[in-house]
Amino acid sequence: MKHPAKSVKKKPLKILFAASEAVPFVKTGGLGDVCGALPKILKKRGHDVRLVLPRYWAISHEQYGLKSVLGSMGVATGNGVLWCQVFEAQIDGFTVYFIEHEHYFGRAGLYDDGRWEFLDNPERFGFFARACIQLCQDLKFQPDIIHCHDWQTALIPPYLKIWESRNPFFQKTASVFSIHNIAYQGTFKADVYPFLALGSENFTDSKFENFGGVNFMKGAIFYADAVTTVSPSYAQEIMSEPGGNGLSVYIQRRQADLFGILNGADYDHWDPETDKLIPTTYSARDMSGKKKCKQALQKEFLLEEKDNVPIVGIVSRFAEQKGFQHLAIVMHSILRDMSVQFAIVGSGDKGQEDFFGGLPAYCGGRVGTWIGYNNHKAHLVEAGADFFLMPSLYEPCGLNQIYSMKYGTLPIVRATGGLRDTVAQYDEKTGSGTGFLFYDATPRAIYDTIGWAVSTFFDRPQHLAQMRKRAMLEHFSWLDSAKKYEEVYQKALQRRAAWS
Repeated sequence: MKHPAKSVKKKPLKILFAASEAVPFVKTGGLGDVCGALPKILKKRGHDVRLVLPRYWAISHEQYGLKSVLGSMGVATGNGVLWCQVFEAQIDGFTVYFIEHEHYFGRAGLYDDGRWEFLDNPERFGFFARACIQLCQDLKFQPDIIHCHDWQTALIPPYLKIWESRNPFFQKTASVFSIHNIAYQGTFKADVYPFLALGSENFTDSKFENFGGVNFMKGAIFYADAVTTVSPSYAQEIMSEPGGNGLSVYIQRRQADLFGILNGADYDHWDPETDKLIPTTYSARDMSGKKKCKQALQKEFLLEEKDNVPIVGIVSRFAEQKGFQHLAIVMHSILRDMSVQFAIVGSGDKGQEDFFGGLPAYCGGRVGTWIGYNNHKAHLVEAGADFFLMPSLYEPCGLNQIYSMKYGTLPIVRATGGLRDTVAQYDEKTGSGTGFLFYDATPRAIYDTIGWAVSTFFDRPQHLAQMRKRAMLEHFSWLDSAKKYEEVYQKALQRRAAWS
């Protein structure tokens, strides 16, 4: 695994971002943040950047002023030509295209109905991959780079090399495939393979075959001209097991073309000096507003309004990856043994929803829980809490720890992936660091590290103040990330040329 070399300004590129979600349109996780922010920065750096998304039911024509650009577009599949429409909108200075196909995308939910994954997901996103390629030709937009993200657009690199290998229009087009979470690979039964029309010769272990089924991500890893992940540590972790989730041997084969680039943070939306969603703004120079935000957080979550009690904030999905099943085991012990409060915003696993949602009834005034996601409450937790807990079993990058540091809310995190790359360990002797890290994915490690943070709050307040200011001055810029992606694009173009 290599890191991009120092950025050198190259000629502007034509770049198509193909993604299944992007803010402000639709979002289920960090993928949406990246695909909403990175194109905007690349556009500002002079590149001709276009983004293409499915036109889900949730994306309103009226709200975003969608305009028709292709009244009908035929998309070739293994089941013949399927017809769709293409709309466009302008957002943050760049063009966004929307593929509208009511049968595939005119439904609530992106990938599932809230309980079960859509059974036709392989057809939905196989069609979308073909539509992205067809869109370029029909609009005569000849990209230098098609940047694809996760399994939902993973078939684009294979289609470029298989279907379009002799198409002069794409002769110089390189593909970059970004892995945001290798646990979600797009694995399906083999009966979908004829619809995808990728050829029986490609249904092999090194390409698409996966225990008798189809693996979208596996094919992208084989065919993409460059592969990226969202942090340097995660790039290292996926080259061995269990981090590779069964794909480490295939990642190792592409080690020379693998790059770990840390996500940036969108400080336009996450900055306590300008945040309109919190009661009072504040900065590293004047922290007085954080005290008022803490008071507002306690009131909002029905916590005892005490200044001298630390608050641990949580904003997360409740999924096995996030590690909160381990917190649940020691939660009552923490509340019994420590003077601490919790403000929790989360949803997902029903068992965890029931557990954390029920805590306020047993520990009134010490735990406040909101089941679901609420942007206002998420910002209030970041601003008002003293600590922010992320006990992830793995975390490709993570953004909340970056937001937390900007708000002077010190992260308590497991040292994995992007969490390890962004949070500096606290040193009791010097007061250095920007948070509290633990290494074992166990309930005891969570208990001990929360206890360490709580003891620092009471016993070493001067260290806490130093760490807060230091954390707030950290800056994880999308501009830095964009420069590294530019270097990857150049390497992808070089590799693509070698295929010709």
